[in-house]
Amino acid sequence: MRFPARRPRRLRRSPLLRGMVQETHVSAADLIAPLFVKEGIDKPIPITSMPGQVQHTLASVIDACGELAELGVPAVILFGIPNEKDGQGTQAFADDGIVQRALAALRAEYGDRLVLIADLCLCEYTDHGHCGIVRGGSIDNDATLEVYAKTAVSQAKAGADLIGPSGMMDGQVAAIRRALD
Repeated sequence: MRFPARRPRRLRRSPLLRGMVQETHVSAADLIAPLFVKEGIDKPIPITSMPGQVQHTLASVIDACGELAELGVPAVILFGIPNEKDGQGTQAFADDGIVQRALAALRAEYGDRLVLIADLCLCEYTDHGHCGIVRGGSIDNDATLEVYAKTAVSQAKAGADLIGPSGMMDGQVAAIRRALD
């Protein structure tokens, strides 16, 4: 009798080995829910390109987070959509910005029962749609890092547990970390 070319029995020898090679299981406790919160609307607006997702109001994002927490989802990441956009992305770091207000409301409602993550990028906050500050027709990386740092501090003060930098600037993580420290 020929032995099989693969001998998986060696990997079933102990509970620890079996645990290391078992199938991957994903549960609600492993998820982070992306939520979009839009300024100046009075009811959620469906996002047609993302079936099942909506742009939330401040009130509906609080309700959605309650439903997610009940399902066992431990964290949300907030993406803001401001009413006013400018070339400097100033609403990204405004104390009364949409993400800052949502973070404060969620922290007040849920305390530490939900991990709050804030997306950090300027593209949704600038009138030109780029991730950074544009000067002379080009992205000014260093000026953008200063805005990223201000935004991270503003988001943390508002209640964010984690900052999720999604911009495309060189040195962004180090600049954000320095500002938060």
